[in-house]
Amino acid sequence: MKQPRRPDAPPRKPRRRWRWHVPPAIVHGAEALEGTEILSEYTGELGLVLWQAVRDISLWSSITPPESRAGLFGPNAGKRRAASIAAADPDAAIVPALATIARILEDPAGTSSEQVMLACREISQWADGRESLATALAFAQAAAFACPGNAAAGLRVGQVARRRGELARSETWFRRTIGLARQARDWASYAEAFDALGNLYLLRGNLPVAKQLFIRAYRASKRHSLRPLLARSLHSLFVISAHGEQHDETQALARSAYEAYDAENPRLPTFAHDVAYYWSLRGQFAAALPVFKAVRPHINVSVDSLHLDGSIARAAGAMRDREAFDGARTEIWRAARANENPSLVPGVLVDLARGAAMMGDLAEAEEAARTAEKLATEGLMTMVAHDAASVLESLRGERRAEESRASEVPSEVDGLATDLVRSLDEYATVG
Repeated sequence: MKQPRRPDAPPRKPRRRWRWHVPPAIVHGAEALEGTEILSEYTGELGLVLWQAVRDISLWSSITPPESRAGLFGPNAGKRRAASIAAADPDAAIVPALATIARILEDPAGTSSEQVMLACREISQWADGRESLATALAFAQAAAFACPGNAAAGLRVGQVARRRGELARSETWFRRTIGLARQARDWASYAEAFDALGNLYLLRGNLPVAKQLFIRAYRASKRHSLRPLLARSLHSLFVISAHGEQHDETQALARSAYEAYDAENPRLPTFAHDVAYYWSLRGQFAAALPVFKAVRPHINVSVDSLHLDGSIARAAGAMRDREAFDGARTEIWRAARANENPSLVPGVLVDLARGAAMMGDLAEAEEAARTAEKLATEGLMTMVAHDAASVLESLRGERRAEESRASEVPSEVDGLATDLVRSLDEYATVG
């Protein structure tokens, strides 16, 4: 029973309302002037129009409150910009977005921040689809400037920055998103930012911190019934667990993530590949290879083609599937000789070397391992160079890099492999 307050008790202090901290984010990279990297991706009139749009939004959004923006730009600025857009002859897909942004030159105080944000997002996605990541990042950041309290806009900046290799900038935007999303109760952005931040720490090799961040993403997803993000967080926890020795726990997480994924989820092929790759690491190639083959039709959706080729080469070599092995090896050597994906090729060549050794192609195994070791050493990829050296050492000892016989596949692994192949076959019709 609650006790009554004594008459002589000191007055209670009013409860302090907690406001979630929103940290600042890195907004500049190595460029000398804001947005100039756009000009390296788009030359001529179009590049100039895109660069001017980013600069205009940066200035416009820096003036608050909105009513203070009146008179920010000179007379006839809007007409001049419209003429510049027409002269640039941009892709029809971004003409409406450029026109919306140009409207701030005519009516800087009355233009909707949300409309500008959406226009910037459209241009960012357009550039992203053309692998113009500097332009995609510049417009994603412009969208976040236009609506600084929008967590989803901040999340987009972090995602593009990460894909561009700007990990420090990416981290600051993910942390900012967490704060903004907590304030706005945008639980989807909140959970997704924790998952993205966890993947950054996983990339850096800090597994304990990554795991804690993935757990935060899982809890938020579960608490707010965000099924797609729940599947993603379970997927991430599976990846962390796969680095350890708790194989029963790892397999249970794989099954839980699979059951959380909807049939049409675009990340399903990536998940299937990750699970099959884990089985390959454990020598369970009989389960892995059919899943890798089932992933192949969805390669343009979500899984890097070269990474999949390495996975297939290794598993096909173990299973003596000559047709699948030769198809993968051809693509791997083509990419290596064309210097494509320099950060990925050395590791894929190690997979090829291991598959070739198990196939019995020892000369090719040695060539692939030597090339992998050289490229990894030049690229300061210590772990990959060590793996390549291990394969070479086993070949010098006239032993194969791995046992040619695949490990026995437990029933729970075999069952999940069958489910994954079935889901990927159905996914082709859904997508």
